[in-house]
Amino acid sequence: MRVPRIVTTDDWPEAELRGAVLAGELVAVGECWASVAEPQDPGLRAASFRWSVGDPRIIACGLSATWIWGGSSRPPLPHDACVEDGLRVRRRGAGRVREIALHPADVVLVGGPVEGARVTTPVRTAVDLLRTVDPDDWADRAEPVHGLLVATGTAPTAVRARLRALGTVPMVRQAERRLAGLELRAADGSGVSRR
Repeated sequence: MRVPRIVTTDDWPEAELRGAVLAGELVAVGECWASVAEPQDPGLRAASFRWSVGDPRIIACGLSATWIWGGSSRPPLPHDACVEDGLRVRRRGAGRVREIALHPADVVLVGGPVEGARVTTPVRTAVDLLRTVDPDDWADRAEPVHGLLVATGTAPTAVRARLRALGTVPMVRQAERRLAGLELRAADGSGVSRR
C-alpha cells in the first residue's frame, strides 16, 4: 500500500494536524501537511495544490505555479488557478478559476497521476506574471518571477523568445522591459542568470 506524501483535514482533524506541527512531526505545505522528513519538492507542493482545488482538471498558474516550481516559499492562498478555455469546473474552497487559452506545451503534470497536478511550465508562468497589468501587482510579482527563473534554471532568453512570439498582445512590451530589469539585477550580481 502506497502512503500518501501529504496529510489533509480529510485524514485527521485540523487541531491534531496543527498539534503535530507544534510537536515537530509535521510541516505545513500550503493547505496540507507533510512529515518533516518529506522533501519539499515540486511534487509535494503539486499534491497540496491538487487537494486544495479538488479537481484534477484545474491547472496551477501564476503565483501558485511559481510556488510549486520552488520560485517562492509561500503559496498564494487562495491559489491562482485556471482551466482550458471552455471547460467548466467546480473548485473546492475559496478563490476563482480563470478560463484561458492554453497550448498543450504550456502545461505539464508535476508529481504522479494520482497525487500530482497540472501546472503551467516555468516559461508560460513567467510570461503570465511579466504581463501583469497593474504596476502594484508587478511589484509583488518581481521577486517570485526572479525566484522562478533561478529555481528552474529557465533562461531569460527563452522567456524573451516566448514574449516575442506573442506578437501584439497587450502588455508584451511592458513584459519585455520588466524582464530586462530582472536581467539588469543579474548583471549587478543580485538577480537572474544570463544563460
